[in-house]
Amino acid sequence: MLGLAALPALAAATPAVTATVQRLHLKHTWTTVMSSSTFRDVLYVKLTAEGITGRGEGAGIVRYGETAEAGVKFVQQLAPELAGMDLRHYGKVTDWVRQKSPGDWAAKAAVDIAIHEWVARRRGLPVHALWGLDPQDAPLTTFSIGIDKVDVIRQKVREAEAYPELKVKVGLDTDEEVIEAVRSVTKKPLRVDANEGFKTKEEAVRKINWLETMGVISIEQPMAAHLIEEHRWIRQRIHIPMIADEACLRPADIPKLADAFDTVNIKIDKAGGLLQGYRMIQIARSLGMKTMLGCMISSSVAITAAAQLSPLVDHADLDGNLLISNDPFRGVRVVNGKLVLPLGTGLGLTSLPASH
Repeated sequence: MLGLAALPALAAATPAVTATVQRLHLKHTWTTVMSSSTFRDVLYVKLTAEGITGRGEGAGIVRYGETAEAGVKFVQQLAPELAGMDLRHYGKVTDWVRQKSPGDWAAKAAVDIAIHEWVARRRGLPVHALWGLDPQDAPLTTFSIGIDKVDVIRQKVREAEAYPELKVKVGLDTDEEVIEAVRSVTKKPLRVDANEGFKTKEEAVRKINWLETMGVISIEQPMAAHLIEEHRWIRQRIHIPMIADEACLRPADIPKLADAFDTVNIKIDKAGGLLQGYRMIQIARSLGMKTMLGCMISSSVAITAAAQLSPLVDHADLDGNLLISNDPFRGVRVVNGKLVLPLGTGLGLTSLPASH
């Protein structure tokens, strides 16, 4: 019998890495409490080893000082050392990436997604199979309606006819006007996202209880993220579930939210990747909280990546790719409101002709 020393060593799967910026154009001007824009720049990462390529995407969030351009620099700084690592040990590699800076979470997410796709493609599996998930368990997704003029809001709602649930942005003085405009066109269940827009806890309670009378079934992040005690106070005085978004960035945030919110909105760009998102889902579930997967405005790379975890969650708001006009890829689809994951290996993406 051969001793261990005589066994042939396996060649390491060491990657070549590239990072670029992609500009995504919105179908409608996208307005929330925080900003208004007609395009978003995102970071694309490609990672190749053994003739196999994994792709990733991250949408840098201005609120946290992140941009796609800064993400490119971060990935370029990682590349020499990353090129000497073995991607087969992908849990170790993604944790190493996460620890390389105190920020750059969207860039970390892009690298993490690319690594997960590479591993899955090398094994001949879709990414969701790495966790043993059943794609048939994927939930419905909401379709988001940004703040806008009344006539434009009505048009956006008509365009979203195929989606059984809508998510409406609120948080300004025009909230009643916005919701009434939506209600003039549809009777569908509504979820709303205030993006920290309510100024006082009393205002929040008053608005949320009014929203409930308008058929709203959940409220997301009523007040500023750090006001945990105020959210506990609000929760005791409303009747619909309250979802943490800006207050829930990474795994360590979740335990302190358990008695202030009913649900956590997990965004892969904020968490730093799929591995972190998986951890967050498990922590929230262990605390008896509901889970939701959200997204930034992104192409089908990031949205399809997040959707790989969707069989684990209660709700999804994975529509960022549906809001843009120049998606370079086709990936996850929405059929009668339900997320349908692609059948191919990795993320299962198909390249599309360039459009502007």
